Amino acid sequence: MTLVTLKEVLTPCLTDGTAIAGLVVLGWEDALAYVRAAEACGRPVILQAGPGCRAHTPLPVLGAMFRVLGEGASVPVVAHLDHGESLEVCRQAIDCGFTSVMYDGSALPLAENIARTAEIAAMAHAAGISVEAELGFVGYHHGAASTGTDPQEVARFARETGVDALAVSVGNSHLMTSPGADVDRVRLAAIQAAAPDLPLVLHGGSGLPMDLRRRLARETTVCKVNIGTELRMAFGAALRQAVAADPARFDRVQILRETIEPVTNAARKVIAGLCR
Repeated sequence: MTLVTLKEVLTPCLTDGTAIAGLVVLGWEDALAYVRAAEACGRPVILQAGPGCRAHTPLPVLGAMFRVLGEGASVPVVAHLDHGESLEVCRQAIDCGFTSVMYDGSALPLAENIARTAEIAAMAHAAGISVEAELGFVGYHHGAASTGTDPQEVARFARETGVDALAVSVGNSHLMTSPGADVDRVRLAAIQAAAPDLPLVLHGGSGLPMDLRRRLARETTVCKVNIGTELRMAFGAALRQAVAADPARFDRVQILRETIEPVTNAARKVIAGLCR
C-alpha cells in the first residue's frame, strides 16, 4: 500500500471513536517497529520526523525511508514532518516525498501564525499534501511552560488557514516520562465546538494515561495522539539489555536488531490504546 495523507486517515476518526498514533521516529529500527505494530493491529500509522530526528538524519534520507516502509506496508502509512519551523523546511519535506507537514507557528502572535500557516497550507494543498498546525503552545516537561489554546481563536484560525488538523494545548506537555498529565475537558470541549469538523491533535501523548487516551478518542474530535518519549524509553531499555547481554559484542546491526521486537510490542499497545 502506498503512503497516504494525514487527512485521509484522520477524517474517519471524527465519527468512528478512534484516533491514530503519531509515532516519533529517530531511526530505521523504530520506524520499522512502528509499521510492524500497525500491521499487527490492522490500523494506520503516522511516522513522524521531528527536529531531533532531522538534526541527525537529512530529510531526503528520511523521506526515502518512510516511502519504502509505507509502500511495503499492508496498512496506510503517513509520512509526516513534525514541528516544521519554516516554509522552506515544509517545502523540502514535500519535495522529499512526505505526505503531510506540520508547521509550528505556536510561538508567534496570532495574526502572524495565521498568515504563515495559510501560506504553507496553500503550498501543501497544491501538492496534494495535508497540513497540521498548532494554536496555543504545548510546553515541555521541566522546560518551557504551556500556553493553553484560546477557544475564541480557533474558528478564525481554522477558517483563515484551511489546515487539515490542529494541535492544541489543553494540559498536555512534551517529554513527560510518566502519565501524570490531565486534560482540561472544558477547554477541549470549547475548542471542539468552535471547529467541530477539524481533527484535533494532542502532542505529548506519553504524559496521558492510556485509559484517558482511549476516552478522548471515543468521546471527542481528538483524532491524532503523538507518542515519542514513551517509545524512546522502550528503545533505550531494549538497547541497554542487548548491550549488557554480551559486553564483547560490537556489531551494531546485531545489537540494534534486538530492539525491534520490544519496540514493536510497545508500539502495539500505543496503537491499540487509541481504538474502541
